[in-house]
Amino acid sequence: MSNGGIIGPVNDPTSTTVVTTFTASGNYVQPNMAPTDVDYLVVAGGGGSGNYYGAGGGAGGFRTSFPGGTKLTLTYGTTYPIVVGGGGSGYCAGPGTPGTSGIDSSFSTITSTGGGFGGGRSAPRGAGAAPGGNGGSGGGAGGFQGGTGGTGNSPPTSPSQGNPGSPTGPTSSAGGGGAGAAGGVTDGGAGTNIPDAFFGPTAPSFGTPGPAPGTRYFAGGGGDGSPGSAGGVGGGGGYAVVGTVNTGGGAGGEAGAGGSGFAAVSAPGVKVISGVWSLQEQYNFKKAGNWS
Repeated sequence: MSNGGIIGPVNDPTSTTVVTTFTASGNYVQPNMAPTDVDYLVVAGGGGSGNYYGAGGGAGGFRTSFPGGTKLTLTYGTTYPIVVGGGGSGYCAGPGTPGTSGIDSSFSTITSTGGGFGGGRSAPRGAGAAPGGNGGSGGGAGGFQGGTGGTGNSPPTSPSQGNPGSPTGPTSSAGGGGAGAAGGVTDGGAGTNIPDAFFGPTAPSFGTPGPAPGTRYFAGGGGDGSPGSAGGVGGGGGYAVVGTVNTGGGAGGEAGAGGSGFAAVSAPGVKVISGVWSLQEQYNFKKAGNWS
């Protein structure tokens, strides 16, 4: 049949989604020739924990546009640096010291803040407690009583990037906050999930499994420094367990390091199919910047 001057069958292009993941800092180059709206996931490094009955670290900030959030519009050929923040380190100045906060992760105009550090226990008992650090999610307070948990979603974003760490209870230090829940008196706050559909068939490689089917979890808070404490789903460490790498999980008390962050970009693409194309098809896709 006739197709605008070309004789032959019409072939329609098949749209695809191209997901680029980052477990370390790097660069993202927009592949489409036209300005393109992309989805993103940016997770910061989790906070390190305190020692000597120290508290759990807060989870790294969790920010995503998927599903239903505001996408980023990127320009063809532009290089966008991706920063994947490392986890905070553990206590390093002797007994009863706090950890350090996680490192920020960023992509274009999106920055997720590193998780707050877990506080260390003050000595002697009853003399006070070390507060948790502020961050994407706040670190838990150290000591046995009177300590305040770190503030989450600091600086504030909408939607929120995290939750506060717990204040100390009467007999223990406290858990760090997670992206999905505040820290508990002993356990870390739960992280939050992103649907497998964001990643496609590569989803099982990233994050951690959790209670919601068809999703992957990130940014769980660290449990406190008492044996038996649990980290929040999403890479948070329990007692003496570090945060899971590339989840932004906070470190469990007495463990030390928080988990490193993670980033991913999901962009529409066009799968080129060989064959005969109409002039109208060529015009439409050249105009859209998707003809090569």
